[in-house]
Amino acid sequence: MSTKRNWQPKKRKRARTHGFRARSASTSGKNVLRRRRQKGRAKLSV
Repeated sequence: MSTKRNWQPKKRKRARTHGFRARSASTSGKNVLRRRRQKGRAKLSV
């Protein structure tokens, strides 16, 4: 029996945890978005 790997991809889980609205909801998340805008990232979030 093989061990379970960590990465079990799910689109909804990914979006809800790391998505734009999740980032915008908290103060620290807003800071993340601010930093990424300042840095000039093409993608701010998932």
